[in-house]
Amino acid sequence: MLQRRVLIIVAILAVAIIVMASVISIAVLTGERKRADDTGSTPEGGLEITEANNRFGFDIFKEVWKEDENTFISPWSIFTALSMTYEGARETTAEEMEDVLYLPENASYRHSSFARVHNEINDMDGNCEIHTANAIWPQEGYPFLEEYIDLIETYYASSVENLDFKTDPDGSREIINDWVEEQTNDRIKDLLPPNSIDELTRMVLTNAIYFKGDWLSQFDPADTRDTPFYVNGNEEHDVPTMTFDGEVELNYYEDENLQALELPYSGEELSMLLLLPRENDGLNDLVNGLSIDLLDDVNDGLSEEKVSVNLPKFRLETDYDLVPPLSDLGMPDAFDGGADFSGMDGTGGLFISGVYHKAFVEVNEEGTEAAAATAVVMTLSMNGPRHIYFTADHPFLFIIQQRQTGNILFMGSLSDPR
Repeated sequence: MLQRRVLIIVAILAVAIIVMASVISIAVLTGERKRADDTGSTPEGGLEITEANNRFGFDIFKEVWKEDENTFISPWSIFTALSMTYEGARETTAEEMEDVLYLPENASYRHSSFARVHNEINDMDGNCEIHTANAIWPQEGYPFLEEYIDLIETYYASSVENLDFKTDPDGSREIINDWVEEQTNDRIKDLLPPNSIDELTRMVLTNAIYFKGDWLSQFDPADTRDTPFYVNGNEEHDVPTMTFDGEVELNYYEDENLQALELPYSGEELSMLLLLPRENDGLNDLVNGLSIDLLDDVNDGLSEEKVSVNLPKFRLETDYDLVPPLSDLGMPDAFDGGADFSGMDGTGGLFISGVYHKAFVEVNEEGTEAAAATAVVMTLSMNGPRHIYFTADHPFLFIIQQRQTGNILFMGSLSDPR
């Protein structure tokens, strides 16, 4: 009888495991992802987070942009990873990060609004593949505040996986990098470079975003041809260029300084907005003039026109150390050993030792594939709380003194206690 009961229990467990595995497989195949809690959010709140991301995006782009180099970043990825980090900041550290990120001060409003935008990205139409994911990687056994971990899980839909940075920093780095690769369809590799993680690392916060979409109106590969592209305003090089003959109506805008063209992706929920300076050497002025007002003017001014298009095919892979530009933008306190992230662990003994960002984009006749990831590395500060050991296991001096005056009454040394 006992043996029969054991067999029944084993069979039930086996069925349960199979059912759970099936559910997980279905979720993966259908693209279902963990949702953030956007209860109480409003469209206005979502727009405020979007504007904050855009303002920050323009600021950080200007910081990393170099006139003679290609530049590509994901503002949303950087903004998200830093926003999760900000939730644990306090005092001056928090004030600086709030200003740089343009974040709303009201916590409950900010949380639900951020959750709303996160969900909107992952809920977009299936005509394009688009998803974003967050994960935090705490040091196992380190006393992070439960309310901080819960907040990040709830409103940022973050997964949480404990790692052992103390004894296996490089193995932990590889686990995080593998997660990033998986989330970005293998487009972002080795986000965390060697030596970016060490035995003093206590948490890494990551965001990944991936996009692949076909143009609503695709370019014909047969029409692609080599045409001149003027590097640095006058240096001419022939590059593969895609063309439209002007039969398709596209959203277009122009003023005395630039031309703008919107190329929608299948499903029409996403598009690429191209901003072309009038002058060959006008990119510097355009970048310096980037602003929310400029973007609003362009988007509001778009109207359908028949436009002949010549657009180079291109593929970019970029990576950035964002500590210097973020510090220059106005949040140096976060990278100092005296930073206050006591909202994470209650002690304030952590600081940001690294912010790593990688991005990929390929534009061709079919459409666009893009991916990016950001990692924020939190390290234990030597200025923070320490666990001190005093082990008198070798020769030493000793003094007997009056405490109030420091007057030495006796003084000696111990070389051999036998």
